[in-house]
Amino acid sequence: MPPTPDGDDQTPQGRLDATTLRTLGRRAVTHPLVAAWSFEPTAISPRFLEIELDADAYPVGVDAVRLELHWFTTDDYYVHYIETRDTEYYQCRWDRHPKTDAPRSHFHPPPNAGTAIESPLGTHALEVLFAILDWVSERVTELHES
Repeated sequence: MPPTPDGDDQTPQGRLDATTLRTLGRRAVTHPLVAAWSFEPTAISPRFLEIELDADAYPVGVDAVRLELHWFTTDDYYVHYIETRDTEYYQCRWDRHPKTDAPRSHFHPPPNAGTAIESPLGTHALEVLFAILDWVSERVTELHES
């Protein structure tokens, strides 16, 4: 499991919104890069939604790819992209929550989800999801072109 950068970013803002997460999972599978979704650790007591991306769409060497989504009833969220290659991780994260040294909506860029910068993403769950899936599609294209 990759380390979580900037631990202060993981402070939940409100209750987890399981209904929104379920909707996101059901809609995510309509995207060609999404293989499956599940609540982790369980549907009865979810901590987050995991969206498994199709590693076969990536170039050889990428073992697994997933998104971990936390969505709260306050419309705060964090979405963690994790690309696994053997024991190495390429990761980034989109967040919306209060943070003293960054805008409320911010992005921790790859390859290691570093220092937060402003994010253009809003608060509509489906718009956020599909904007991130568009980013994933661009990432796959870039990897194949390099």
